Amino acid sequence: MRVAIVYNHPYEGSYCHAILDSVKRGLYKAGHEFDLIHLDRDQFNPVMTAEDLLAFRNKKSIDSQALEYIQRIKAAEHLVFIFPIWWELMPALLKGFIDKVIFPGETYDYTSSGYGMVTLLNNLKSTTVITTMNTPSIMYKLTYGNAIKKSLIRGTLKKSGIKNVKWLSLNMVKSSSSEKRTKWLEKIEKRFTGLK
Repeated sequence: MRVAIVYNHPYEGSYCHAILDSVKRGLYKAGHEFDLIHLDRDQFNPVMTAEDLLAFRNKKSIDSQALEYIQRIKAAEHLVFIFPIWWELMPALLKGFIDKVIFPGETYDYTSSGYGMVTLLNNLKSTTVITTMNTPSIMYKLTYGNAIKKSLIRGTLKKSGIKNVKWLSLNMVKSSSSEKRTKWLEKIEKRFTGLK
């Protein structure tokens, strides 16, 4: 299976980086190919300009880096997002990736009624979103309304026609024990070793 990983964290010593390593180990053990889109290393520009907005209206991206990412995602059968949750949402680079890569005419299109959307990522079978945060899960759900679930998973991925989306939310990472963090990493590696 060909897997595209979209990764956003600037610090290589982060727990997100350890998660990325676990995902890669699991994929390697299973014999899957993977393509890493590292937004920080790529120095991806997340800003939507007036020209980008016109391109959005015309359903034809003009950002060369975004177009490259689109082609890499179109080749994938499974898509993985790995990022921290900061102030209850994704970091700016990932938000810009969503704005510039989940793009009409490129990764999705509108139904004839204009109200619905259909995916143009025809090879994509499933997607996994892995996040870290220091907020307790019950507080994230009740106080902050499951912001990532509403904005990214429902409001972007599923809305644009992507099916089979799973979210792995690792909560209270900063205060968790090293044993718990190790178990999380082992489970993630095992999950991707068994990816079908």
